[in-house]
Parts: sequence; C-alpha cells; structure tokens
Amino acid sequence: MAMTVNPFRGVVFHWLGGLASGSFYVPYRGVKKWAWEVYWLAGGFFSWIIAPWILASVNTRDLLQVLGAAPPGVLLKAYLFGALWGVGGLTFGLTMRYLGMSLGMGVALGYCAVIGTLVPPIIHREFATKVLGTTSGQVILIGIVICILGIAVAGMAGMSKEREMTEEQKKSSIKEFNFFKGILVATFSGVFSACFAMGLDAAAPIAELSAQHGTSLLWTGLPKLVIVLLGGFTSNFIWCFILIAKNRTGYQYLSRRLRQGSLKQGLETGVAAAADPSAANAGEPRPKAKPNAPERIPMLSNYLFSALAGITWYMQFFFYTMGETQMGRYKFSSWTIHMASIIIFSSLWGIALKEWKGSSGFTKTLLFMGLATLILSTVIVGFGNYLAVLPAGR
Repeated sequence: MAMTVNPFRGVVFHWLGGLASGSFYVPYRGVKKWAWEVYWLAGGFFSWIIAPWILASVNTRDLLQVLGAAPPGVLLKAYLFGALWGVGGLTFGLTMRYLGMSLGMGVALGYCAVIGTLVPPIIHREFATKVLGTTSGQVILIGIVICILGIAVAGMAGMSKEREMTEEQKKSSIKEFNFFKGILVATFSGVFSACFAMGLDAAAPIAELSAQHGTSLLWTGLPKLVIVLLGGFTSNFIWCFILIAKNRTGYQYLSRRLRQGSLKQGLETGVAAAADPSAANAGEPRPKAKPNAPERIPMLSNYLFSALAGITWYMQFFFYTMGETQMGRYKFSSWTIHMASIIIFSSLWGIALKEWKGSSGFTKTLLFMGLATLILSTVIVGFGNYLAVLPAGR
C-alpha cells in the first residue's frame, strides 16, 4: 500500500534533520590532538561516502542498477552542484572570520534559504503558476518570508550578544572584522551553499528511477544523496589534502604520538563549517604540544568520535529526503524548513552549552523571538503544503 503524502509529517522529518545538523559538531569536541583537516576528512568519509552508500543500499531497490540507468547528464549536474555546495561550505569559515558568528550566519543563511528555495521553481518556470498563482503557494511564500525574518531576528540577537562581550572576547571572536569583505564572502558562501538544493532538484530523475524499481516513496531520495554528496566529498577532500600536505599532519591518522608544532592554527580552522553552517564551532583551537614531551594521540576515540560526528551530519539529509517526499507538489519548500531547523537546534545547543550565559534579558528575548518566528515559519510552510494535498472542494 502506497504511503499517503503528509506535509506535517514532512515538517517533523525536517526538524529531525535540523536536530542532526545542529548536533553533529558536538562529537568533534571529543577529538583530541588531531588537526582540523585530519578529523574533518575522517568524519567526512562517513558523512559523504560510507553512510550514504550503506543506507541507500539497505533501504532502496537495485541501487547500482538505478544509478547505472540514470542519464549521464543528470549524474553530472547532481555531482557538480554537490561540489559547488562543498566550496560554498568551505568559504563559510571566512564569513565567520570577517563578520563574526551571528552576523555571518544571518547573512549567509539568508542567501542560502532564499536561493535554495526559490531558484528550483524559477528554473522549472513554475514560480508564477505554482507559487504566485495558487493559495497554497502563496501561503508557502509567506512562510518563507517569515523564515527570513526569523533568521534576521536571530542574527540581531547574536549581534546584541557580541556588543555585550568584553573587548578581549570580541578580539578573540572576530579577529579580522571587515564588513565589506565579509558581505562579499557571505554572499558567495550563501549562493554556493544553496547548490545542494539545486543538486537534489537536478537528481530528481534518479528518485523516479528508484521508485520504478520498487523503492518505497519515503526512501526514494537516498540514491540522490549518493551522487550529490560524492561531489561534496570531492571539494572537501581536495581542500583537506592541501592542508594535510601543507601542515604535514597526515601522520596523525596512524601515529599515537603528536609531533611538536604539528597542530597549526590558521585560516583552515575557521572553515569547520565545510558541510553545514552549524558546524562553525567544530574547529576550536587545539592546545600546543609541550616542549620535549610528545603527547599521546587517542587514536581509537578520535576515529569513533569522528565517525559519530560524520554519521550524525549525514542524518540531516537522510531525514531531509524523507521530509521532501512528504511535501507533495512543493518539494522546493523543504529547503526553507531545513534552514530554519538548523538555526533552531544549533541555537538550542548553544543555550544548553551555556554560550548565552551572561547575556542581557534583551538579548535573550531577541533570541527566543527569533526561534519562535522560525518555528512558526516551518508550521506555515507545512500548512501551505497541506492545502495543496487536500482533495478538491474539501
């Protein structure tokens, strides 16, 4: 029996994806004595290669045959969009460097939400007829606008928090503040990060082929992830390989002892958000090795924490594709809900980890207003999709 499309069920799946995205960097806190590029690539193998292939193989029918039957042009576009998304994520760290966490995330995610949501229907020439020309489309558009408002309010909360910090805290948080450079980089990062949505849209024929081979509707998006994430893995692998060669940190994968001076801190530690904006906290500074006392590397726990972080990261899009299948004719609206969910859950983690401790009542009020607005936006977008699946005349 075929599953009935249920947009509100889809919203719940997207919330679960946002929870995974907002949580994945937490296991990286357990990684010790590894350089950023080392643990990011280790976790990336699980995020972009191992988890996608295993879960798609288990939950779908004839994965290799489906991918083999997909038009080469479809595979190429999905792969390239995935690679461009990886580049956008890598530059997200520069946004944090020049604008700070709150303003940087607000600008970059604002671009990402708008472009990733609206470009697919515009490309398919459906924006006027499907979005502007229908009640459900108009409700979804209202939800998108409210989502952008929520991102802006959450960004204002972050800026208010930064103003309340001491000068020493500000310098450690935003070492090279440059508004003009920051806006340019945030624009680049937001636009390219939205390519993930375009990649999934380009890979739609793969999902259709999977359904034809007998895959349940709920899992038809998993084969798409195999190709899009392969593109993301490529761009991240190239960057990490360059850093490993430059910093000579490759030995850390096999060595139980840390060489002196091998944990260099530079621009690369600021791009821990390579795969998702909520990862910006992952590249926290590492302690330098003590002179004449090589420190021991906890290899087993490092691999386990990296694997856990990588799998948790993948689960955001595992649930995303599940939610996408429940949104009916307006699958493109999934991207808005995903962006909102990321900010909601990453902010909740920030509260749980006491990152907002000491902030004023005004700042905390702004934060909760932003979170409430984002939650409201996901409900409105879900309602708009619900209107679209109601029987005619009901």
